[in-house]
Amino acid sequence: MKIPLYNERQTEALRAAGRANAALMDYLRPYVRAGVTTAELDRLAHDYTVNQGYKPACLGYKGYPKSICTSINEVVCHGIPDQTALKDGDIVNMDITTIVDGWYGDQSETFLIGEVNPEAKRLVQVTFEALYIGIRAARPGVAVIEIGRAIYDYARSRGFEVVEEYQGHGIGRHFHQEPGIPHYPEPNSAKIIIRPGMCFTIEPMLNAGTFKTVLDRNDKWTVRTADNSLSAQFEHTILMTKDGPEILTKTKDGPQPGHEF
Repeated sequence: MKIPLYNERQTEALRAAGRANAALMDYLRPYVRAGVTTAELDRLAHDYTVNQGYKPACLGYKGYPKSICTSINEVVCHGIPDQTALKDGDIVNMDITTIVDGWYGDQSETFLIGEVNPEAKRLVQVTFEALYIGIRAARPGVAVIEIGRAIYDYARSRGFEVVEEYQGHGIGRHFHQEPGIPHYPEPNSAKIIIRPGMCFTIEPMLNAGTFKTVLDRNDKWTVRTADNSLSAQFEHTILMTKDGPEILTKTKDGPQPGHEF
């Protein structure tokens, strides 16, 4: 698929989708605490989205059964909400995507539940910082590989591994499209040059142990670290402008650059 370059009218639609998705994240934020089940978070997200007149993108996508993804501790991504209650000491990534008038906004955050051990907190901190390092590496005229190189070098310098099987992606009127955005220096990504008008996600997944992952054989969605070590992720939707990256999914209440967990 050819990489789309969006015009001014289309970028306004992308901005609207990003704002709506960020508002959903802020709506859910107070509920992400010990005792809540991931199914309840999913219900809250679904009801809020529908009541706004929007669509939850994940629901039914390639058969996915819920409206959001909730990935706890060793789950890297695509955790399916269920009756599991969050407990003190957990870390949980909440990945949400909203369709607004046919356009997609996509982001995720990792939350610390109660008192989290220092190593888990450090993993979350470094993953959050890696997201913004990747965003800053994205500039017009720069190859996509530089995003992955910046994230990879930073994560490895802090003692963490970068998941390679799952990556960022182009986004617009489709959930997943070109360009792919690897979070490590994948050689083919050197051929893709970032241009104004491109829109894509940057969403590094960092593991405390091996970078390798395993897919759940039963539900065919849940991805875990191969050694059951902790994993964290943060994600934003990025619009490339002539002046540099514009974050479309900024929250009002969430962590901002420089935040310390």
